[in-house]
Amino acid sequence: MKPDATSPDQPRIRTLIVDDEPTARRGVRLMLGNDRSVEVVGEAANGFEAVDLIRSEQPDLVFLDVQMPGCDGFQVLEKIGRANAPAVIFVTAYDEHALHAFEVNAVDYLLKPYDDERFNSAVARAKDAVRRRSVEADNSRLNQLMEFLQTRMGMKASTDAAAESHERILIKSSGDIYFLKADEIDWIEAEGDYMKFHAAGRSHLMRETMARLEARLDPKRFMRIHRSTIVNIDRLRKLSPSFAGEYAVVLQDGTKLKLSRGYHDRIAGLLKEKF
Repeated sequence: MKPDATSPDQPRIRTLIVDDEPTARRGVRLMLGNDRSVEVVGEAANGFEAVDLIRSEQPDLVFLDVQMPGCDGFQVLEKIGRANAPAVIFVTAYDEHALHAFEVNAVDYLLKPYDDERFNSAVARAKDAVRRRSVEADNSRLNQLMEFLQTRMGMKASTDAAAESHERILIKSSGDIYFLKADEIDWIEAEGDYMKFHAAGRSHLMRETMARLEARLDPKRFMRIHRSTIVNIDRLRKLSPSFAGEYAVVLQDGTKLKLSRGYHDRIAGLLKEKF
């Protein structure tokens, strides 16, 4: 099998091989031997051993024979439970189980005998599935953490009168959670289903609607100047004539943003309040 380049920081795909035929297990192990992104963490010769190994090792991927004495491949998955099942490549000499295999969300169905190309194709598909699950799991954990933090921060804000001036916005970006202070934000723009925060020369995306975000922000500190733009009032430097009676809002760092006609009253109200 062609070696798969993997970065030192990327965890290897922990793999079990389950087959009642020793030669079949050896064949799979040999074909995985040169793949540095895969780590074989165990072998099982029957379904009962497979169940114990899957529970103890919690592998990412299992090469699973369908027909085995005592407990077949499908029964293994039933005992493990779909929620706890790893990615599965069924390996068998019988094609009549293919439909059932995909009904239980198998990644692939390898029919013996198979060649290197077919094997490599199944492994590539399995890797995509494992990494997709990993990303989804990471996102789920981050979302749970963000919900917890937002709840705690909301509780603190409701009991701390000074909390309003130290409002923080939690943003998940590239796998990290950022705690942005309100006064760190320069401006915000809508970008599809996301809000893009510009703060201290960096940008962060958060899945949110403009209306809900505007409702969360302190109106004494943030102003909407366009249907897709909110600015930090403290970052305003000047208003510049644009064309046809329109104005551009210029921020302290030179960023120019369009002021829509529908939001002129907000700027007028700010000028009246300030001056």
